[in-house]
Amino acid sequence: MAIAHPLRLRILEAVALQGPLTATEVAQLVDESPANCSWHLRQLNKYGFIAEVEGRRGRQRPWRMVVDAHRWGTGEESSELARAGDAAAQVLIELEYRALREWLATRRRGTPEWRDAGFFNQAVGWCTPDELNELRAAVTELFAPYLLRIEDPAARPEGSRPVRLMGWGIPAEAPLAGKDTEEEARE
Repeated sequence: MAIAHPLRLRILEAVALQGPLTATEVAQLVDESPANCSWHLRQLNKYGFIAEVEGRRGRQRPWRMVVDAHRWGTGEESSELARAGDAAAQVLIELEYRALREWLATRRRGTPEWRDAGFFNQAVGWCTPDELNELRAAVTELFAPYLLRIEDPAARPEGSRPVRLMGWGIPAEAPLAGKDTEEEARE
């Protein structure tokens, strides 16, 4: 899977936040060699995560983010693709956890409007598979207008800045009737 590599995630983030960027510009942002970044950029392009900016070629070829929903872990996939998807998910989740932990540790140093606007929600609800699919689609639709601003800097409102958006809904095991803890449930 193209994004299971930690450097590729750093490159994607640089292009999303600062792009369009050439391999040399990416290299400066991620502290890697331009040749190495160029190779990874081509791999990300091969799998549809980024694209060349029209009209420029060679060493001065900038790359832009492609905003598209990439989803894996569904349907009948090969065991190799499943393992790659699981690895990519682990890398992405670790990146997002790290960003959340950093924000929690440093948010009090931010301006009040950004500090107070930031949030994270945690909840447990009861859903059917159809309802969970509907929730996934609604969250995806909710994020969409903000993601499009990655590709079109002119669409970014005055005073806006990058914001990490993440949501998940995963099946949880319900406790057995009358059992309060996981350990009691196993007895």
